[in-house]
Amino acid sequence: MKTTRSRIIEALDLLKRGNFRCGEDMDAAHEICQAQEGSPLFDWVHALVHRIEGDDWNADYWYRRAGRDRHPGPVDEEWQIIRQEAEGSRPAQRGFQRKP
Repeated sequence: MKTTRSRIIEALDLLKRGNFRCGEDMDAAHEICQAQEGSPLFDWVHALVHRIEGDDWNADYWYRRAGRDRHPGPVDEEWQIIRQEAEGSRPAQRGFQRKP
């Protein structure tokens, strides 16, 4: 069975492999996140999925569920921040932290 960390990294890698566009890879990443609903890191990636598809209302819902603000930069930059946090190599950044 895969670990939580490996599943989140798998979802992130699927988004990158799909060039941050709608398609089969994004759908697979979405399914991984839905299966882990309620886990803040998965909810954050879920928000990113909806941001990529242009569903801002739904993305904002998942950002709230994850306790995060929407990243003001491009999708690939937010992806990198999430990836580094998932790997444990980067703490949350100022202006992009978990909401209290």
